[in-house]
Amino acid sequence: MKREIIITGDGSSTIHIPEWNEQYHSKHGALQEAKHVFINSGLIPYFNENKKTEISILEIGFGTGLNALVTWEEASAQNIEINYTGVEAYPVATEEVEKLNFVEVLNDQKAESFFKAIHTSEWEKEIKITEKFNLKKQKKFFQEIEDHELYDLVYFDAFGARVQPELWSVEIFKKMYEALKYNGVLVTYAAKGSVRRAMLEVGFIVERLPGPPGKREMLRATKKIVA
Repeated sequence: MKREIIITGDGSSTIHIPEWNEQYHSKHGALQEAKHVFINSGLIPYFNENKKTEISILEIGFGTGLNALVTWEEASAQNIEINYTGVEAYPVATEEVEKLNFVEVLNDQKAESFFKAIHTSEWEKEIKITEKFNLKKQKKFFQEIEDHELYDLVYFDAFGARVQPELWSVEIFKKMYEALKYNGVLVTYAAKGSVRRAMLEVGFIVERLPGPPGKREMLRATKKIVA
């Protein structure tokens, strides 16, 4: 399928797939969406509640690496060690990565070397990107995930249910539930009723939260021990 780099509402870039009329990030603002959904509604609340100095994250849809980049930026500010696993069936091409402008928009010199390192690091190996950011990229389909109680957070950033409904199913969310530790949290930009019902069916406690620019709501799901 044809893919093109476009500029979103906040000046940051993303990849657009015309055939699907779908983007890797919100057309209203890629950087704003990443920070709102995964940092401000995920990493920061989790850290504030649990006070853990080491946090393990599973990203569903490593894609452009934007979510890893903003996670590193926030974790560095908070002095949190991050163990980051990014799952991606179809890695973004090098020539596409080179056209993304996240580093310029962030205006952070250290971000340039970090962003380059996460995209040039080997797949299937745990790589120490910085002193406190460990990355393992896994090239596989989400249906192949079999992790058990390994992660504190799941960033669920798959393509939307409109184009890939199979990725928003009870089967997939059961895998996410099993991959999380107890009190672990899954955050996603999605807010569809069918997605929420699938989360509830596998045992998550689900909250509707204000969405990023262009979206009214998003979802946060927590794996709680039921007394």
